[in-house]
Amino acid sequence: MAAYKAVMTFRLPPLPTIRDIIKIYRLRALRQLSQNFLLDERVIERIVKAAGRIKDGYVCEVGPGPGGITRSILGRDPKHVIVIEKDRRFIPALELLSDATDGAVDIIIGDVLSYNMSQSFPQEYKKPWDAPPPNIHLIGNLPFSVSTPLIIKWLQAISLRENAWVYGRTKMTLTFQKEVAERMTAPIMSPQRCRLSVMCQNWCKVHHKFTISGSAFVPKPDVDVGVVHFVPLINPIIPLPFKLVEKVLLNIFSFRQKYSIRGAEMLFPAGKRVEFGQEMYRRADVDPTTRPYQLTVEEYGRLCYAYKDICDRDPRLYKYNHRGSKIDRENYDDGSEGDTDVER
Repeated sequence: MAAYKAVMTFRLPPLPTIRDIIKIYRLRALRQLSQNFLLDERVIERIVKAAGRIKDGYVCEVGPGPGGITRSILGRDPKHVIVIEKDRRFIPALELLSDATDGAVDIIIGDVLSYNMSQSFPQEYKKPWDAPPPNIHLIGNLPFSVSTPLIIKWLQAISLRENAWVYGRTKMTLTFQKEVAERMTAPIMSPQRCRLSVMCQNWCKVHHKFTISGSAFVPKPDVDVGVVHFVPLINPIIPLPFKLVEKVLLNIFSFRQKYSIRGAEMLFPAGKRVEFGQEMYRRADVDPTTRPYQLTVEEYGRLCYAYKDICDRDPRLYKYNHRGSKIDRENYDDGSEGDTDVER
């Protein structure tokens, strides 16, 4: 800890502590935004350490709040730091850091769910997809309300090599509710295994680094927090379009405790469910009596390919949604053509 303080003293002029910053600017965490302040420097240091070597690299921090993690990031001597903050109440505290580092911290006021990082880092930091990851890191103590939608959005960006992933296999170190972190890394047969498990493991190597007690946060949340590290895979286990894989997983896991074929059948119109469901499992060589949490990513891959083969015979099936309107569902059953311009 002494070394950490020495580096921080060298990097930054004397600044108020984060606790003092919160008092000076009368900041408080808003429950409606799922905000919680992390003030324990030892825990903050562990989060940043979990990101790996960031010296001379570029870091994008998501949801920096009053800047506690930002200070620890700066202590590891990155080339530049970008912070994306939606809540304008934190901007004066972050501007203190930016001024103290002669502009080494850029502040983006906006919503990370809509922010595109494809132009945020220097071109010379780009790496080929099959090379080691670039020295670019995404780090964030995320509000619980945004964490799952954000990782789904970023997994899709990884699949398309867009956003931060135009630079290569950019790594992420993010916080989630402990239960969500456990789901992301859950193996087969685990009661925690779900759609999110398969999606994360299909596109990334996922490691639940450690758990933070809720008591480390102010105000104390009702749950503990897991720190998760993601490294995109060179080749996904299921090399198919994101939306197709997501649709298959969503349907199968919607009947979590039933035979997995029960959810797969819902991918098809009522009159064809049994026929196509059986064909799908036969083509994939998967036991239809398995539960969704008992299937490996590879088995889900074979099911996705089987689904694709069936849909290729009648492209309208790509758009079929049993949760859609009654008219849309009946359009298929009565043989109307519908829209065949679909994303595959």
